[in-house]
Amino acid sequence: MTKREATRQEYSDWCTAIGIDCIDKLNQALNDGRGVEFINLCEARQERKYAALADEIYWNSKKARIVMMAGPSSSGKTSSSLRIAQQCRVLGLNPKVIELDNYFVDREFTPKDEKGEYDFEALEAMDMKLLNDHLNALLNGEEIEVPKFNFVEGRKEYNGNMLRLEKNDILMMEGIHALNPALTYAVDQTKIFRIYISAMSALDIEEDQHGSTTDKRLLRRIVRDNRTRGHNPEATILRWPSVRKGEIKNIFPFEENADAMFNSSMLYDLPMLKYYAEPLLYEIKETSPAYEKAQSLLSMLNRVVALKPAEIATIPPTSIMREFIGGQKL
Repeated sequence: MTKREATRQEYSDWCTAIGIDCIDKLNQALNDGRGVEFINLCEARQERKYAALADEIYWNSKKARIVMMAGPSSSGKTSSSLRIAQQCRVLGLNPKVIELDNYFVDREFTPKDEKGEYDFEALEAMDMKLLNDHLNALLNGEEIEVPKFNFVEGRKEYNGNMLRLEKNDILMMEGIHALNPALTYAVDQTKIFRIYISAMSALDIEEDQHGSTTDKRLLRRIVRDNRTRGHNPEATILRWPSVRKGEIKNIFPFEENADAMFNSSMLYDLPMLKYYAEPLLYEIKETSPAYEKAQSLLSMLNRVVALKPAEIATIPPTSIMREFIGGQKL
């Protein structure tokens, strides 16, 4: 059994243990007014999972002082990394963060794709030599100056942001190539603890519907991008194949390299997403190239009972779901 299969099976077993092993039972529970109960239960479970990951990081921290995280789009990587970092602080560790996006090569060295456009998702778009030099220097107790990538000018800048790993410090990084050993080719791999984060489904609606886990992430992105970036659902759907292409090339082949996997699925996420996404999807007209996909998503959501606004209001500000619907405070 792969790590992914084991992680998904554990979630499925939990759903069965609490009596919600199919969408019909979840719908019945929501119709019975148990929405807040399940929100609280899911959030408590997630917090235990964050704590368990922090425990693993702590027990490995004497050797593995670098924590790298990756996962596909809309898996909740940002929220999860912040919650894991908080749980690490509880154990006396001091997480420090380096954003991998600051280690892009200067624009003129960025590789191009088959269309002649800059391929910012290619591994070669990263300044791997500088990154490896910096990581080894930090592991050796040396101080580095962390670059800041200027995306307008297309080059790294240095603004005196100095970093050294002191006692009890760990370094946390998140990016699409974080699970690929080629990114850190010159670093002792035993000094890196890798975490894969994704939304792995378990209920029957996600087994008999095509692309279920992928569709859940797409719904999350539709809701989030509409709220934070002003993107209409049509634009998000039309961009999704390109996003998927990058995931299939740069993330999924390396997921089994992870030392730990975190499942960001929640029993209540589809009922919550229905409340926000359904009105947006109905805006897509029949003449749109995104219409067929929108109808497929609506067909899936049609089998789900939506959360009520009063239930949604009880989702805590620290929840991973707040990354998508707003109101997050971490």
